[in-house]
Amino acid sequence: MYNHLTDKETLFRHAMEAAADAVMAENLAVVERLREPGDDLRAALEDMAYRMLQVCCGERSRALRRLTYAQAADFPDLIEIVQGRTAIRPGEAPADRPGDPARAAEQLLALLTGPMEVRSRLGTRKVSAAETRTVARSAVDTFLRAYEAAATEPPDPRAGGPVAAARRRCRLS
Repeated sequence: MYNHLTDKETLFRHAMEAAADAVMAENLAVVERLREPGDDLRAALEDMAYRMLQVCCGERSRALRRLTYAQAADFPDLIEIVQGRTAIRPGEAPADRPGDPARAAEQLLALLTGPMEVRSRLGTRKVSAAETRTVARSAVDTFLRAYEAAATEPPDPRAGGPVAAARRRCRLS
């Protein structure tokens, strides 16, 4: 796979992959808590969002992002490697939820990480716990409002009405 790379480059890639795998494991552990959200879905989502932001804003994640950005010009496939292990798979984990689960998870992740990138100045400054909770709460609120609005629209005949079913399962009704 890395035949054309020097030993140093191969070691760097392996280190990046290992760091991305560690971040992914932390994210998956956080998201796994949604398997049994309890009676208050909003509270469970806010807790998950806050904990995910703690992982995303943690030192390992910040260092991984900085290294990826710094090396992207020389190793553009690092972006795929890192995103594939930190953003995409954890984002798909709550896939038993709304209509198009992968898209829904991706949108929630974007609602979380976008504001944090701005507030943390691309990971160069710490964000307070209160600010992180505000971002988490706001992201979940926007996410639930969007899916609540989608659930009031007629179901997509191609999808067989999964938004309404997911809404009932998630106790959003």
